[in-house]
Amino acid sequence: MVILARVTASETNQGTAAKTPALKEWAAIVHALLEGEQIVDVRKGGLHEDGRHFGLATRRCWLSPTTEHQQAGLLKPAYAHWVDLADASPVGQPVTVHGWADIVDVALIAGPEHVDALDSKLVWTREYLESRFKWKARDPLWVLVLRVHRLADPVTAPWREEYGGCTSWVTYDELPDDPAMLSSEEALSDVAFEAKHKGIRDALPEECWNPPDPRSLA
Repeated sequence: MVILARVTASETNQGTAAKTPALKEWAAIVHALLEGEQIVDVRKGGLHEDGRHFGLATRRCWLSPTTEHQQAGLLKPAYAHWVDLADASPVGQPVTVHGWADIVDVALIAGPEHVDALDSKLVWTREYLESRFKWKARDPLWVLVLRVHRLADPVTAPWREEYGGCTSWVTYDELPDDPAMLSSEEALSDVAFEAKHKGIRDALPEECWNPPDPRSLA
């Protein structure tokens, strides 16, 4: 089963707190998002997640690069060197953020037959994608389609102990409330993004396009 929710621009900030949270992800994946090589992220939720389940905390987020759990062997060979290339923020060091994103589409995947459809859309290996899908088997795999923006000038937050841990979302108090206030450019042109976006939507079954109100997923 797949439930897919399209988020319009007018809904992007509905339910968003005054402070924009950051989505923590491997530095190599953040690099792929900022380069436009990938426009999706897949999540199940970390051990320190509220209730140990992933939830959509926001429609707009900073992209926070981390070295936690990152391994070159879990990336496809063409992208393995991005572990060294990407600008990471090691645990205990100041967190430097190079971009942000609006979450413009959301899918919930609960059937293994749809994992293959995502494989070509990600820089992770097929085996790692399967492992994310199978972990906590009762929970669906969240697929977030991200409209990514690169900051003209990176922003940095000093490290705090509460910023660590295996969790998807973190709020950096030192960053501006809304990343859209800063100078940035879209990682992909409208045409390029829509082509990739359409490819993802077309890869999923037609019957998935009758979702609940997308705000009910937040």
